Amino acid sequence: MATYEYRCRQDGSFDVTLPIGTAGPSVRCPRCGAPAGRMFSAPRLGRTSAALREAIDRAERSAERPDVVERVPGPRPTRRSPNAAHARLPRW
Repeated sequence: MATYEYRCRQDGSFDVTLPIGTAGPSVRCPRCGAPAGRMFSAPRLGRTSAALREAIDRAERSAERPDVVERVPGPRPTRRSPNAAHARLPRW
């Protein structure tokens, strides 16, 4: 199955899922019933969550325009657990 995009002059664009190769040049708009022409758009091969998409975009941007560090970061603050038994655990 493939997803095809059509645009109605009155209601805008909408998607239709049909078997590959069976999409016609126009279909009826599901809202108003007027003929809607097929649009040619990029294929939708996969869907990712917004968080994953943002992480991928950020990684691609950093390849060409990395963030510039003004100074060396200081030591990380140490957090102490209120549990006294945790003090005897090995430190990494």
